[in-house]
Amino acid sequence: MNDPVRLLILGTGDWANQHALEYAAMDDVRLVAAVDSRPEILAAFLEKHRIENGFASLDEALAWGEFDAASNVTPDAVHHATTLALLGASKHVFCEKPLATSYSQAAEMAAAAEASGLVNMINLRYRTGPAAVKARQLVAEGAIGAVRHFEASYLQSWLMQPAWGDWKTDPTWLWRVSSAHGSSGVLGDIGIHILDFAMSIAGSEVADSCWRLKTFDKAPGNRIGEYVLDANDSFVMHAELANGAIGTVTATRFAAGHHNDLRLIIHGDRGELEVLHQDGEDQLRASVGKDTHTATWRNVSIEPAPNLWRRFVMAIREGRLEQPDFVHGTRLQRLLDDGLAATDVSGSPSQGDLGGAST
Repeated sequence: MNDPVRLLILGTGDWANQHALEYAAMDDVRLVAAVDSRPEILAAFLEKHRIENGFASLDEALAWGEFDAASNVTPDAVHHATTLALLGASKHVFCEKPLATSYSQAAEMAAAAEASGLVNMINLRYRTGPAAVKARQLVAEGAIGAVRHFEASYLQSWLMQPAWGDWKTDPTWLWRVSSAHGSSGVLGDIGIHILDFAMSIAGSEVADSCWRLKTFDKAPGNRIGEYVLDANDSFVMHAELANGAIGTVTATRFAAGHHNDLRLIIHGDRGELEVLHQDGEDQLRASVGKDTHTATWRNVSIEPAPNLWRRFVMAIREGRLEQPDFVHGTRLQRLLDDGLAATDVSGSPSQGDLGGAST
Protein backbone atom coordinates (compact mmCIF):
# COMPACT_ATOMS: atom_id res chain seq x y z
CA MET A 1 0.00 0.00 0.00
CA ASN A 2 1.75 3.16 -1.21
CA ASP A 3 -0.91 5.82 -0.72
CA PRO A 4 -1.57 7.26 2.76
CA VAL A 5 -3.99 5.28 4.90
CA ARG A 6 -7.26 7.21 5.00
CA LEU A 7 -8.54 7.25 8.58
CA LEU A 8 -11.99 7.96 9.99
CA ILE A 9 -12.53 8.60 13.70
CA LEU A 10 -15.85 7.33 15.00
CA GLY A 11 -16.88 9.22 18.12
CA THR A 12 -15.33 12.60 18.96
CA GLY A 13 -15.32 12.68 22.77
CA ASP A 14 -12.30 13.59 24.90
CA TRP A 15 -10.23 10.46 24.22
CA ALA A 16 -10.78 10.76 20.46
CA ASN A 17 -8.44 13.74 20.53
CA GLN A 18 -5.56 11.42 21.46
CA HIS A 19 -6.38 9.18 18.49
CA ALA A 20 -6.40 12.20 16.17
CA LEU A 21 -3.07 13.48 17.49
CA GLU A 22 -1.42 10.08 17.12
CA TYR A 23 -2.52 9.72 13.50
CA ALA A 24 -1.73 13.33 12.62
CA ALA A 25 1.88 12.71 13.64
CA MET A 26 2.25 10.00 10.96
CA ASP A 27 3.32 10.99 7.44
CA ASP A 28 1.61 7.96 5.89
CA VAL A 29 -1.84 8.64 7.37
CA ARG A 30 -4.52 11.12 6.33
CA LEU A 31 -7.38 11.96 8.68
CA VAL A 32 -10.28 12.24 6.27
CA ALA A 33 -13.45 12.17 8.37
CA ALA A 34 -15.06 12.01 11.80
CA VAL A 35 -18.49 10.90 12.99
CA ASP A 36 -20.57 12.12 15.93
CA SER A 37 -24.30 12.62 16.44
CA ARG A 38 -23.64 15.82 18.45
CA PRO A 39 -23.25 18.65 15.89
CA GLU A 40 -21.40 21.17 18.07
CA ILE A 41 -18.92 18.64 19.44
CA LEU A 42 -18.30 17.24 15.96
CA ALA A 43 -17.75 20.71 14.48
CA ALA A 44 -15.23 21.63 17.19
CA PHE A 45 -13.37 18.34 16.65
CA LEU A 46 -13.20 18.83 12.87
CA GLU A 47 -11.85 22.36 13.28
CA LYS A 48 -9.33 21.41 15.97
CA HIS A 49 -7.82 18.58 13.93
CA ARG A 50 -8.33 20.11 10.47
CA ILE A 51 -10.51 17.26 9.26
CA GLU A 52 -12.52 18.03 6.14
CA ASN A 53 -15.50 15.67 6.37
CA GLY A 54 -17.96 15.23 9.22
CA PHE A 55 -20.98 12.93 9.48
CA ALA A 56 -23.84 12.70 11.94
CA SER A 57 -24.03 8.91 11.68
CA LEU A 58 -21.91 5.94 10.73
CA ASP A 59 -24.43 5.04 8.03
CA GLU A 60 -23.77 8.39 6.34
CA ALA A 61 -20.02 7.86 6.55
CA LEU A 62 -20.28 4.34 5.11
CA ALA A 63 -22.45 5.60 2.24
CA TRP A 64 -19.65 8.09 1.49
CA GLY A 65 -17.08 5.35 1.92
CA GLU A 66 -13.87 7.27 1.13
CA PHE A 67 -11.77 5.81 3.95
CA ASP A 68 -9.70 2.68 4.55
CA ALA A 69 -9.84 2.27 8.31
CA ALA A 70 -11.52 3.58 11.44
CA SER A 71 -10.70 4.24 15.06
CA ASN A 72 -13.79 3.29 17.04
CA VAL A 73 -13.88 5.65 20.04
CA THR A 74 -17.59 5.31 20.76
CA PRO A 75 -19.00 4.37 24.20
CA ASP A 76 -18.47 0.72 25.18
CA ALA A 77 -22.06 -0.31 24.50
CA VAL A 78 -21.82 0.96 20.91
CA HIS A 79 -18.65 -0.93 19.94
CA HIS A 80 -20.48 -4.08 18.86
CA ALA A 81 -22.91 -2.66 16.31
CA THR A 82 -20.56 -0.07 14.88
CA THR A 83 -17.60 -2.42 14.53
CA LEU A 84 -19.71 -5.04 12.76
CA ALA A 85 -20.91 -2.36 10.35
CA LEU A 86 -17.35 -1.23 9.64
CA LEU A 87 -16.11 -4.77 9.06
CA GLY A 88 -19.12 -5.43 6.83
CA ALA A 89 -18.02 -2.46 4.72
CA SER A 90 -14.45 -3.87 4.45
CA LYS A 91 -12.87 -1.27 6.75
CA HIS A 92 -9.97 -2.08 9.08
CA VAL A 93 -10.89 -1.35 12.72
CA PHE A 94 -8.93 -0.13 15.74
CA CYS A 95 -11.41 -0.41 18.62
CA GLU A 96 -11.20 1.10 22.07
CA LYS A 97 -11.29 -1.22 25.06
CA PRO A 98 -13.19 -3.11 26.25
CA LEU A 99 -14.12 -4.75 22.97
CA ALA A 100 -17.80 -5.11 23.95
CA THR A 101 -20.08 -5.30 26.97
CA SER A 102 -20.44 -9.09 26.95
CA TYR A 103 -18.53 -12.16 25.88
CA SER A 104 -21.17 -13.14 23.32
CA GLN A 105 -20.95 -9.76 21.58
CA ALA A 106 -17.16 -9.80 21.62
CA ALA A 107 -17.11 -13.32 20.18
CA GLU A 108 -19.38 -12.21 17.33
CA MET A 109 -17.03 -9.30 16.59
CA ALA A 110 -13.98 -11.58 16.63
CA ALA A 111 -15.64 -14.08 14.29
CA ALA A 112 -16.58 -11.32 11.84
CA ALA A 113 -13.06 -9.90 11.95
CA GLU A 114 -11.46 -13.31 11.33
CA ALA A 115 -13.81 -14.01 8.43
CA SER A 116 -13.05 -10.61 6.86
CA GLY A 117 -9.27 -10.92 6.96
CA LEU A 118 -9.11 -7.22 7.86
CA VAL A 119 -6.75 -5.72 10.41
CA ASN A 120 -8.57 -5.69 13.74
CA MET A 121 -7.01 -4.43 16.96
CA ILE A 122 -8.08 -3.38 20.44
CA ASN A 123 -6.41 -0.42 22.13
CA LEU A 124 -4.51 -2.05 25.01
CA ARG A 125 -1.82 0.58 24.73
CA TYR A 126 0.26 -0.13 27.83
CA ARG A 127 1.54 -3.43 26.42
CA THR A 128 3.66 -1.46 23.90
CA GLY A 129 5.45 0.67 26.48
CA PRO A 130 9.25 0.25 26.24
CA ALA A 131 9.52 -1.52 29.61
CA ALA A 132 6.68 -3.92 28.82
CA VAL A 133 8.12 -4.77 25.40
CA LYS A 134 11.56 -5.52 26.86
CA ALA A 135 10.15 -7.47 29.79
CA ARG A 136 8.03 -9.62 27.44
CA GLN A 137 11.16 -10.36 25.41
CA LEU A 138 13.19 -11.32 28.48
CA VAL A 139 10.49 -13.64 29.81
CA ALA A 140 10.10 -15.30 26.40
CA GLU A 141 13.86 -15.81 26.18
CA GLY A 142 13.89 -17.52 29.58
CA ALA A 143 15.85 -14.82 31.43
CA ILE A 144 13.89 -15.47 34.64
CA GLY A 145 13.23 -19.15 33.98
CA ALA A 146 9.78 -20.66 34.38
CA VAL A 147 7.25 -18.11 35.64
CA ARG A 148 6.00 -19.02 39.11
CA HIS A 149 4.33 -15.98 40.69
CA PHE A 150 3.25 -12.44 39.81
CA GLU A 151 1.79 -9.31 41.39
CA ALA A 152 0.16 -6.74 39.10
CA SER A 153 -1.53 -3.45 40.02
CA TYR A 154 -3.05 -0.41 38.31
CA LEU A 155 -3.38 2.49 40.74
CA GLN A 156 -5.31 5.74 40.30
CA SER A 157 -6.46 8.34 42.81
CA TRP A 158 -8.89 10.62 40.99
CA LEU A 159 -11.69 9.79 43.43
CA MET A 160 -9.51 11.38 46.13
CA GLN A 161 -8.06 14.47 44.45
CA PRO A 162 -8.86 17.02 41.68
CA ALA A 163 -5.75 16.66 39.52
CA TRP A 164 -7.84 15.57 36.52
CA GLY A 165 -10.87 17.65 37.45
CA ASP A 166 -13.66 17.53 40.03
CA TRP A 167 -15.21 14.12 39.45
CA LYS A 168 -18.25 15.02 41.58
CA THR A 169 -19.37 17.70 39.10
CA ASP A 170 -17.80 16.63 35.78
CA PRO A 171 -19.73 14.15 33.59
CA THR A 172 -16.40 13.10 32.03
CA TRP A 173 -15.67 11.28 35.27
CA LEU A 174 -19.12 10.75 36.77
CA TRP A 175 -20.21 8.34 34.03
CA ARG A 176 -17.29 6.08 34.98
CA VAL A 177 -18.81 5.34 38.38
CA SER A 178 -22.38 4.71 37.16
CA SER A 179 -23.42 1.45 35.54
CA ALA A 180 -26.59 3.08 34.17
CA HIS A 181 -24.33 5.35 32.10
CA GLY A 182 -22.45 2.42 30.57
CA SER A 183 -19.58 1.98 33.03
CA SER A 184 -18.29 -1.41 34.12
CA GLY A 185 -16.30 0.34 36.81
CA VAL A 186 -12.63 0.17 37.51
CA LEU A 187 -12.57 -3.41 36.15
CA GLY A 188 -13.69 -2.49 32.63
CA ASP A 189 -11.93 0.88 32.53
CA ILE A 190 -8.42 0.16 33.80
CA GLY A 191 -8.64 -3.43 35.00
CA ILE A 192 -8.59 -4.66 31.43
CA HIS A 193 -5.28 -2.87 30.91
CA ILE A 194 -3.52 -4.43 33.91
CA LEU A 195 -4.93 -7.87 33.05
CA ASP A 196 -3.49 -7.60 29.55
CA PHE A 197 -0.24 -6.08 30.88
CA ALA A 198 0.33 -9.05 33.19
CA MET A 199 -0.72 -11.79 30.77
CA SER A 200 1.16 -10.43 27.78
CA ILE A 201 4.42 -10.14 29.72
CA ALA A 202 3.99 -13.52 31.43
CA GLY A 203 3.24 -15.05 28.03
CA SER A 204 0.20 -16.97 29.25
CA GLU A 205 -3.59 -16.64 29.52
CA VAL A 206 -5.62 -16.86 32.74
CA ALA A 207 -6.83 -20.44 33.28
CA ASP A 208 -8.66 -20.02 36.60
CA SER A 209 -9.69 -17.03 38.70
CA CYS A 210 -11.30 -15.88 41.93
CA TRP A 211 -12.59 -12.30 42.30
CA ARG A 212 -13.68 -9.70 44.80
CA LEU A 213 -15.06 -6.32 43.69
CA LYS A 214 -15.98 -3.39 45.93
CA THR A 215 -18.06 -0.26 45.49
CA PHE A 216 -17.51 2.35 48.20
CA ASP A 217 -19.98 4.98 49.43
CA LYS A 218 -18.93 8.26 47.81
CA ALA A 219 -21.94 10.56 48.30
CA PRO A 220 -25.19 10.70 50.29
CA GLY A 221 -27.28 7.79 49.08
CA ASN A 222 -24.38 7.00 46.72
CA ARG A 223 -25.96 9.26 44.12
CA ILE A 224 -25.05 12.59 42.49
CA GLY A 225 -27.89 14.01 40.40
CA GLU A 226 -28.80 11.49 37.70
CA TYR A 227 -25.70 9.39 38.43
CA VAL A 228 -26.14 6.37 40.70
CA LEU A 229 -22.61 5.60 41.89
CA ASP A 230 -22.86 1.82 41.74
CA ALA A 231 -19.92 0.80 39.52
CA ASN A 232 -17.02 -0.97 41.22
CA ASP A 233 -14.16 1.21 42.55
CA SER A 234 -11.63 -1.52 43.42
CA PHE A 235 -11.06 -5.17 42.59
CA VAL A 236 -8.71 -8.01 43.45
CA MET A 237 -8.31 -11.09 41.30
CA HIS A 238 -6.44 -14.22 42.33
CA ALA A 239 -5.41 -16.12 39.22
CA GLU A 240 -3.66 -19.19 37.92
CA LEU A 241 -2.21 -18.91 34.42
CA ALA A 242 -2.16 -21.67 31.85
CA ASN A 243 1.61 -21.97 32.43
CA GLY A 244 0.98 -22.82 36.10
CA ALA A 245 2.01 -19.49 37.63
CA ILE A 246 -0.24 -17.94 40.26
CA GLY A 247 -0.63 -14.34 41.35
CA THR A 248 -2.84 -11.34 41.95
CA VAL A 249 -4.15 -8.54 39.77
CA THR A 250 -5.59 -5.43 41.43
CA ALA A 251 -6.87 -2.01 40.45
CA THR A 252 -8.37 0.89 42.38
CA ARG A 253 -9.22 4.58 42.16
CA PHE A 254 -8.45 5.10 45.83
CA ALA A 255 -4.63 4.91 45.65
CA ALA A 256 -3.37 8.15 47.19
CA GLY A 257 -0.10 9.25 45.62
CA HIS A 258 -0.70 7.51 42.28
CA HIS A 259 -2.23 9.39 39.38
CA ASN A 260 -1.97 6.63 36.75
CA ASP A 261 0.56 3.94 37.59
CA LEU A 262 0.97 0.32 36.45
CA ARG A 263 3.32 -2.13 38.17
CA LEU A 264 4.13 -5.77 37.62
CA ILE A 265 6.55 -7.95 39.57
CA ILE A 266 7.01 -11.29 37.89
CA HIS A 267 8.94 -14.07 39.61
CA GLY A 268 10.55 -17.03 37.86
CA ASP A 269 12.62 -19.94 39.12
CA ARG A 270 15.81 -18.18 37.95
CA GLY A 271 15.08 -14.53 38.73
CA GLU A 272 12.49 -11.77 38.61
CA LEU A 273 11.54 -8.53 36.89
CA GLU A 274 9.82 -5.35 38.04
CA VAL A 275 8.00 -3.44 35.28
CA LEU A 276 6.84 0.11 36.03
CA HIS A 277 4.81 2.70 34.17
CA GLN A 278 4.71 5.60 36.61
CA ASP A 279 3.97 9.28 35.98
CA GLY A 280 4.12 8.56 32.26
CA GLU A 281 7.64 7.10 32.47
CA ASP A 282 8.75 3.49 32.02
CA GLN A 283 11.29 1.62 34.11
CA LEU A 284 12.47 -1.98 34.13
CA ARG A 285 14.53 -3.62 36.89
CA ALA A 286 15.82 -7.16 37.15
CA SER A 287 17.30 -9.51 39.72
CA VAL A 288 18.60 -12.50 37.78
CA GLY A 289 21.41 -15.03 37.90
CA LYS A 290 23.89 -14.51 40.73
CA ASP A 291 22.14 -11.25 41.70
CA THR A 292 19.33 -13.34 43.17
CA HIS A 293 21.79 -14.64 45.81
CA THR A 294 22.21 -11.14 47.21
CA ALA A 295 18.77 -9.76 46.26
CA THR A 296 20.52 -7.21 44.03
CA TRP A 297 18.40 -5.30 41.53
CA ARG A 298 19.73 -3.62 38.39
CA ASN A 299 18.11 -1.26 35.91
CA VAL A 300 17.58 -2.77 32.45
CA SER A 301 18.12 -0.63 29.35
CA ILE A 302 14.93 -0.09 27.34
CA GLU A 303 14.38 1.34 23.86
CA PRO A 304 11.42 3.21 22.34
CA ALA A 305 8.87 0.99 20.62
CA PRO A 306 6.03 1.73 18.14
CA ASN A 307 2.75 2.34 19.95
CA LEU A 308 -0.49 0.58 19.00
CA TRP A 309 -1.74 3.36 16.72
CA ARG A 310 1.48 3.05 14.73
CA ARG A 311 1.32 -0.75 14.74
CA PHE A 312 -2.25 -0.60 13.42
CA VAL A 313 -1.21 1.56 10.48
CA MET A 314 1.89 -0.55 9.79
CA ALA A 315 -0.23 -3.71 9.72
CA ILE A 316 -2.61 -2.13 7.17
CA ARG A 317 0.24 -0.95 4.97
CA GLU A 318 2.06 -4.29 5.12
CA GLY A 319 -1.06 -6.41 4.63
CA ARG A 320 -0.69 -8.44 7.81
CA LEU A 321 -2.52 -8.98 11.09
CA GLU A 322 -1.26 -7.62 14.41
CA GLN A 323 -1.82 -8.16 18.12
CA PRO A 324 -3.79 -7.52 20.26
CA ASP A 325 -6.61 -8.57 17.96
CA PHE A 326 -10.31 -9.12 18.58
CA VAL A 327 -9.77 -12.77 19.52
CA HIS A 328 -7.56 -11.61 22.37
CA GLY A 329 -10.09 -8.92 23.25
CA THR A 330 -12.76 -11.63 23.46
CA ARG A 331 -10.70 -13.66 25.92
CA LEU A 332 -10.33 -10.55 28.04
CA GLN A 333 -14.07 -9.89 27.79
CA ARG A 334 -14.75 -13.33 29.22
CA LEU A 335 -12.54 -12.41 32.17
CA LEU A 336 -14.41 -9.13 32.64
CA ASP A 337 -17.76 -10.93 32.54
CA ASP A 338 -16.53 -13.38 35.16
CA GLY A 339 -15.24 -10.57 37.37
CA LEU A 340 -18.46 -8.55 37.12
CA ALA A 341 -20.40 -11.66 38.07
CA ALA A 342 -18.50 -11.57 41.37
CA THR A 343 -20.60 -8.62 42.51
CA ASP A 344 -23.31 -10.07 44.73
CA VAL A 345 -25.24 -9.07 47.82
CA SER A 346 -23.33 -11.43 50.09
CA GLY A 347 -20.00 -9.88 49.17
CA SER A 348 -18.49 -13.33 48.77
CA PRO A 349 -15.88 -13.87 46.06
CA SER A 350 -16.73 -15.57 42.82
CA GLN A 351 -14.77 -18.32 41.11
CA GLY A 352 -14.60 -19.05 37.42
CA ASP A 353 -12.80 -21.72 35.43
CA LEU A 354 -11.64 -20.04 32.22
CA GLY A 355 -9.64 -22.92 30.85
CA GLY A 356 -10.00 -23.29 27.11
CA ALA A 357 -11.60 -19.89 26.53
CA SER A 358 -11.44 -19.24 22.82
CA THR A 359 -13.37 -17.99 19.85
